[in-house]
Amino acid sequence: MTDSGPVFIKRNRKEKARLMFDGEYASLEALYATKTIRVPKPVAAFDDGQGGAMFASEYIEMSGLSRYAAELGTQLARLHLYNSELLKASQQRASWFKESSLKPVTKFGFHVPTCCGYIPQNNEWNDNWVDFYTKNKLKQQVDLVLNSKNDQELAELWSQLEPKIPSFFENCGEIVPALVHGDLWSGNVAETDEGPVIFDPASFYGHAEFEFGIATMFGGFPNSFFKAYHEVIPKVQGFEKRLELYQLFHYLNHWNHFGGGYRSSALSIMKRLV
Repeated sequence: MTDSGPVFIKRNRKEKARLMFDGEYASLEALYATKTIRVPKPVAAFDDGQGGAMFASEYIEMSGLSRYAAELGTQLARLHLYNSELLKASQQRASWFKESSLKPVTKFGFHVPTCCGYIPQNNEWNDNWVDFYTKNKLKQQVDLVLNSKNDQELAELWSQLEPKIPSFFENCGEIVPALVHGDLWSGNVAETDEGPVIFDPASFYGHAEFEFGIATMFGGFPNSFFKAYHEVIPKVQGFEKRLELYQLFHYLNHWNHFGGGYRSSALSIMKRLV
């Protein structure tokens, strides 16, 4: 409890906890500024005097997502469109658009590293989404696995998949950088009496479709969520194949976090894609 009311505090004793919490702070700050979807307002990330770091944010009373699933879909789509609306002249912007402190972004990446789990992501800016996703996302995860485990099947499949990745984007049109939550599984969404809430982000500017990689892996989102989203942002040709490509990042990331239980899922996707 503070003079301004209750706050939510997280503590982590890992060596890179401050980097992780700095990324979460920057992610929530960017998401909050769009005014498209509710997130806890970040307060501070700071070193813990006993080792590690701490993170403080607005405290929100939440319950599991249910009646506001469709509204979450609509709001998520507006979040993904926010940067493209910023890039438009003011008289052309959508009616739901609200001005913010954010500046238009023309590249893919983020101004700080963010962590999907506890692994820092390489968010170095790149003009090309396919190049960014291939090198900064997939290759980073593949290299982490290969550095700890000499998995020859993974190495062989990656050598076949990597040159093929651009072909999955041939008919999807221009990809405008979209601010994404980055780790939108059902455990990171909830609702209040007023509407949906999302939290624990690992944000960056990327392809909006990336959001559905993990959102479709573990269930928890009803059809009304997807239907409402795609009423605002319709699916584009090749969506299903790209969805598998985006799931691959998360299966590799889970492999690096939790071990070989995710190996077969990652390799199965790679086999289908090649």
